Amino acid sequence: MSAELLPLFWTAALGLAVTLYVLLDGFSLGIGVLYPFAKDDDERDLMMASVVPVWDGNQTWLVGGGMALFTAFPKAFNLLMSVLYLPLILMVIALVFRGVAFEFRFKAKRKRVWDWAFTGGSTVAAFCQGLVLGTYIQGFNYDGRQLEIAAGGILSPFAIFTGLAVVCAYALLASCWLIMKTEGDLQDWARRSARRLMPVIVIGIAAVSLWTPYVLPHVAELWFSFPNFIVLSPIPLWTLVLILLMGWMLFRDRGREIGPFLCCIGLYLLTLAGLGVSLFPYIVPRELTIWDVAAPEGSLFFAMVGVLFIVPIILLYTAHAYYVFRGKTDIADVYH
Repeated sequence: MSAELLPLFWTAALGLAVTLYVLLDGFSLGIGVLYPFAKDDDERDLMMASVVPVWDGNQTWLVGGGMALFTAFPKAFNLLMSVLYLPLILMVIALVFRGVAFEFRFKAKRKRVWDWAFTGGSTVAAFCQGLVLGTYIQGFNYDGRQLEIAAGGILSPFAIFTGLAVVCAYALLASCWLIMKTEGDLQDWARRSARRLMPVIVIGIAAVSLWTPYVLPHVAELWFSFPNFIVLSPIPLWTLVLILLMGWMLFRDRGREIGPFLCCIGLYLLTLAGLGVSLFPYIVPRELTIWDVAAPEGSLFFAMVGVLFIVPIILLYTAHAYYVFRGKTDIADVYH
């Protein structure tokens, strides 16, 4: 593979890791966001039990994304970590609290502390991911040695809005997951939660989609110039189709259980695709492209061989885990 194509391969690998983490661990974090609003401890037990068999495997993609960035684009890794370290450290600490809560809650006599650790860890981690995303989209100023965050810093209105949008997006994904994995009162409650959250997410997607071209003029030129407007039009059109289909399933067709979850995944895939189109080929938005900061060709090729061997194994393990624990969640699925 040529030196020009290797950075593209690693960009695809990084995008795959980020996408799978958002989709797979997104509903797990969303369970924690919804957790305190459940009716009682029995429902909370079932909510946690629905993700117990798979939550730790989902974290693999977060680690994989970080390693892909570090391996293929080490300069970008160093520059981005230097300005995003605060929300990233808070995210890691929150994920630790959340992971400990998974292990301890079912054994503890006093569950309330671990309930708050699970809820707080999940919500803070989701919000920090949104802060990082919003800050990343806004772009940076690069003086040749270090980055400075543009447009108001980590706590800019755009970054905070994106953080809240990610929390709500994960909660919607979790609601759809519970519709698919549970029955009875908990399923009805999850469907009502999804109905409340869906308009919020639609507004959030629309707001971010309109705000981003305002923040980044080159994005507006990319999306609204001819012929790009025609070429890229399937992304917003299919987004609208999925929103309408998902709304019909949630509000009209109560018999659909897996449909809302699949529509939600499709909606988020299209959102990530739109983000990728808007930012490519920059790995540090508006400053450095993937070719500017790529590691040496030999390093990229050597690491690529390992990725081509390891990633299929992880995908098979993930698919097997979801296959084994398919179907409705039962209280017997919790830790003992």
